[in-house]
Amino acid sequence: MSTVSRWAAPPRPVWEEPPSRTGLAGKGIVLAGACLAVLFPLWIVIVTSLSTPRTISRAGGLVVIPRDITFVAYQELLGGGQVQRAALVSLGVTAVGTLFSMTVSVLCAYGLSRPGSLGHRWVLMTLLATMFFGAGLIPTYLLVQALGLTDTYLALILPSAVSVFNILVLRAFFMNISPELIDSARIDGAGDVRILWRIVMPLSRAVLAVISLFYAVGYWSAWFNASIYLTDQDMMPLQNVMIQIVQKQEPPTGLGQMIKTNQLSPLSVQMAVMVLALVPVAIASPFVQKHFRKGMLTGAVKG
Repeated sequence: MSTVSRWAAPPRPVWEEPPSRTGLAGKGIVLAGACLAVLFPLWIVIVTSLSTPRTISRAGGLVVIPRDITFVAYQELLGGGQVQRAALVSLGVTAVGTLFSMTVSVLCAYGLSRPGSLGHRWVLMTLLATMFFGAGLIPTYLLVQALGLTDTYLALILPSAVSVFNILVLRAFFMNISPELIDSARIDGAGDVRILWRIVMPLSRAVLAVISLFYAVGYWSAWFNASIYLTDQDMMPLQNVMIQIVQKQEPPTGLGQMIKTNQLSPLSVQMAVMVLALVPVAIASPFVQKHFRKGMLTGAVKG
């Protein structure tokens, strides 16, 4: 055996080889098919929401090719009434809930990331236990009722205000920050609050943006808490109103007469409500997307 063959590098696995033109073309076709499978139903929903009753009737239901575009459904839904009120409720609950959840999560994660904090190991073990064992629906409902939170907006925030998973991701990210940087700040006389506000949080913008998106999407999409803790229909968020309109086939308050007189199609109203429920998430996601990979991967490396 020659010296060259003895010291030659072993062949690399197939998946480590550069892709061929055929492989690149196949990946492109698969990705294009996946994008089409996601965007085509969304296209149908948007086009149907913008169609007239005549167009929907001619298509036999959902519309694929747009004709006679009209914004009457959106004008009526956002012109006051049940849907507009529900959208404002959802926006308020999402904004306040995300701010409250981020405040609690950041403070808890920072305390757990400091090795010398009082009882941080016991607190961490207790939080981890809640990921595997829960009190159940009935005890939670009785607790909310005993605290007098039923038929209040706090019932939409407090029962699901904190996610242990999000706290662990924040804690892992905070632990990756250089201890020498924090120690130098302590030497200069900075306290924990100032260190957290001036040093830790500016260095953690990526993970903070990702966790904020998680909380915001959770609050915006939540419907279960409202269905069991609220009885006043005027306090219902948008997701619950959408369930009433789409699933239960109940027309929004004030639009029943327009639907009966064929000025509006009930299907276009249903699709318009679905679009309104998707718009905030679709707008916020691109702004956070650039932080998503960095925030999640860095927070998952060390725990």
